[in-house]
Amino acid sequence: MGKVRIVDVAREAGVSLGTVSNALNHPEKVRPETRKLIDEAIQRLGYLPNQSARLLAGGRTNTIGLVLPGLTSGCSLQIANGARNEAMRHGYDLLVMSSDGDSALEDRYLNFFVGIQVAGILVQPAPSMKQRAAAELPVPTVYLDVPWVSDRVASVAAHYRAQGRLIAEHVLARGAERVAVVGRAENAQLAERLEGIRDMFPGYGDVSLEIYNEGATSGSGDGARLGAMLASRNERVRPDAIIGLTDAIAMGALAGVMAAGCSVPHDIMVAGCDGNPLAWGGPLPLTTCSPAGYELGRKGAQLIIERVMWDEEHAREAKRAALRGFGGIVQEGPPVAHETVRPFLLERASTARGILEPLDVPRASAGVPATDAAAGIPEYDAGAYL
Repeated sequence: MGKVRIVDVAREAGVSLGTVSNALNHPEKVRPETRKLIDEAIQRLGYLPNQSARLLAGGRTNTIGLVLPGLTSGCSLQIANGARNEAMRHGYDLLVMSSDGDSALEDRYLNFFVGIQVAGILVQPAPSMKQRAAAELPVPTVYLDVPWVSDRVASVAAHYRAQGRLIAEHVLARGAERVAVVGRAENAQLAERLEGIRDMFPGYGDVSLEIYNEGATSGSGDGARLGAMLASRNERVRPDAIIGLTDAIAMGALAGVMAAGCSVPHDIMVAGCDGNPLAWGGPLPLTTCSPAGYELGRKGAQLIIERVMWDEEHAREAKRAALRGFGGIVQEGPPVAHETVRPFLLERASTARGILEPLDVPRASAGVPATDAAAGIPEYDAGAYL
């Protein structure tokens, strides 16, 4: 059999050539049952659409590009999953690139996506990267997981400050009187989370707050050290709640507290903030916020698709206006969207006082320094598993 053409697909499916073209290029315009007939015909015939011909004709691909800073973060993986599912629901594909935290590589991938004429681009920049000017990207673009926005480019961000407020409010409502926060606020997201924690304390009277602005937040090793150190204090002055700025450092703190001989949550409650499922493999389920990544990706893809549909509709309106002799009318673009994903609490055993019995953990030997108690805890680092 020779090369399969689009007309062969139309004949096999029993539909018009235009219907097959719409199914390939504008699937939202074709009824699901008709798309199914066409998809089955494509599979039977082995038809491969000529993307190069479409691009030469000035078209675009039904592909959304996604640039992530890496694939070692639970949030990034959730973003990819949410964006993929939303894209597929509307007949789009998702192409994922990882910049590995390299701004030059991020620029290269963005330029690549523009060059292959994707329908739109989703970008989750590394926290250290600066925003790329919207004018440099002539396709619909949405920035993800960044606490800053621009009037010129769409964005979807988690409410980082609300994450901190939610966790602080939870441990205070559970009766915490001495709270310690661990983790270095090394980027704007973590700084916002810390400010959210601070927000809650003025309304709770004589409650102390200690902030240990130290410890790598991407792994659990520093959390274990800090947790063991805090747990080794005299009972009258040790914290009764520890909040990690990330789930990874919180899981380390939880293990360190238990290694030092304290019970979680009955002696010390422990909670994280960022809803990172990759960091939930410790000895006790961790209280934290709901993961935001899936919604970040889903909403970002939704904004891209809505903008593409808006552009197509207004291009048709401009063509109709030109045919009526009203050419030269400049259409203003839609308002730039800025979406926020708000968190909700995931209460688990690490703070559930009065709900679960204390976990039976080995007590630290008398005279053993807290740092030695934590030394045997293997450090968790998501990157080592991916």
